[in-house]
Order: sequence, then C-alpha cells, then structure tokens
Amino acid sequence: MKASRITAAVLVAGSAVLALSGPAFAHVTVQPEGTAAKGGYAVVDFKVPNERDDASTDKLEVTLPADHPIASVMPQPVPGWRATVTKSKLDKPLTMHGEKIDEAVTKVTWTADGKGIEPGFFQKFPLSLGALPDNADQLVFKAIQTYSDKEVVRWIEVPQQGQDEPENPAPVLELSAAADDEHGAASAADTGDKTGAAEKTAAGDSDGGGDTTARVLGVAGIVVGVVGVAYGVLAGRRRTAA
Repeated sequence: MKASRITAAVLVAGSAVLALSGPAFAHVTVQPEGTAAKGGYAVVDFKVPNERDDASTDKLEVTLPADHPIASVMPQPVPGWRATVTKSKLDKPLTMHGEKIDEAVTKVTWTADGKGIEPGFFQKFPLSLGALPDNADQLVFKAIQTYSDKEVVRWIEVPQQGQDEPENPAPVLELSAAADDEHGAASAADTGDKTGAAEKTAAGDSDGGGDTTARVLGVAGIVVGVVGVAYGVLAGRRRTAA
C-alpha cells in the first residue's frame, strides 16, 4: 500500500513538472541560422509552434523594430504559405552603401494557402535581414499568431532583465559582436549579394532546438531525481521492516 502511494506521488510530481515546463516550449521565437552579428547580414528563423489541439495556425504577422529599422528584409518562400512585405516611410532616413534610404520594411505577414500549422506541429519562417544595427545588443520583434478558429495570440510583451518571463513574450534576437574579419558577412553583403552572404554565414544551422533540448533534459533530470528519492525511501522502509 505504501509503495503504491509513493509511486502515485512520483507520477503526480513528474506530471506537475512537465505541466509547468510545457508552456516554455510554446512561444514564438526567433533564432539566427549561424550568427547575427552587429552591422552584418543574417538569415533568421521565426519558429511558430501550434499550441492548440483543435485548431491550426493559419496566419503570422511579424512587426520589425521601429527603433532600429532594417533596410533589406527578404522572406524565403515557405511551401503552403504566402508572404506579404509591408514598407513604411522612415522618420529618419538611413544611409546604406552611400545611398540614403527613406523607407524600410516594418511588417512581414505569412498567410496559409492550405491547412497551415496543424496541432502537434511547428513551422519555421526564414527572413534575410540586413544590415543589422551596430549600436544594439538585441532586436525585439512583435508577433501575432492567428488560428483557424479566429483566436489571436499576441506575442508582444517585451521581456525585462531581472523579471519573470511574461505570459506572451515577444521574440528577441540577440546580436553578437561585429565580425573582425573584413571578409565576414558584412563585407560580403557589400558586394550586393546580401542573401548569399547571409546563407554562407548561416552554414552552421541553429534552429533553436538546443534551448528546447536543454529544457527537456532538465525536466527529465528532475523527474529521474524524484523517482530516485522515492525508490530510496521505499528501499529503506523495506530494510527497516525486515
């Protein structure tokens, strides 16, 4: 009887840990393919999981940061999705390669032509961005996820250092230090082949799976620890009874 109670307690504890950790995997996130260096060009992936079990995601809107406008934004074709790029006039024109630019992409919208992201699946939406700002450590994008049942989830809350993660955090792209190599991504972009340079920089594909894997392993470790403690208690009781 005691053994069954301990087993039940272990199962409950394990389920609670998994339940608490589950929502952390469901956020819309952004990760670079390779590196996203200050002043350079990069290809980044917006990773969108489906949080619902009774509806599909059929639309994603990503708003680019207004405080650090990006002149060149190009979506990569995604099968089954139609991408729309929205440009707006800039309050302060940018200077790129000696030319003044008075407008920049402010939003990219992906709309599903078919079933969209079905329950139990996720989708990546790649963007080529450049030039990235050289005076910022990160870029905050705001994303709006729409489901087939018309539910809308706004991933627009900006995470604050030293505070708990908000319920609906906005995707944040961390920028690395500018490349010292003059033949790096930023210099390659100067040749005019921005997308090619970004893809070369992105040779080592990083889809953000490392973060998820680390979390899963951490949860698994906690569950294994709980099972171990319960087993030790049970074994001790058996030896005492003997």
